[in-house]
Amino acid sequence: MMSSPLRSDFMEDIMVRSENRIVFSAIAVFVALAGIAASIRGLLFDEAPVFHYGVAALIVGVACFVMLLNSTADGDGHG
Repeated sequence: MMSSPLRSDFMEDIMVRSENRIVFSAIAVFVALAGIAASIRGLLFDEAPVFHYGVAALIVGVACFVMLLNSTADGDGHG
């Protein structure tokens, strides 16, 4: 079966968007890991602000990771 040029351009656009989401999801994972490290440091050295910012970074990182990859799970590539 031959695919039209318009169809291949459309699929490339979806792939580029998916690649960007994967990159931002990887960054969100590292933010969550940094949040875990900061919250553990805050607990160990009794630094309340470090603990609170670490927990906030953990929540933001996990929420962004789920949001970025959940929209591609339905398989249509939009949204």
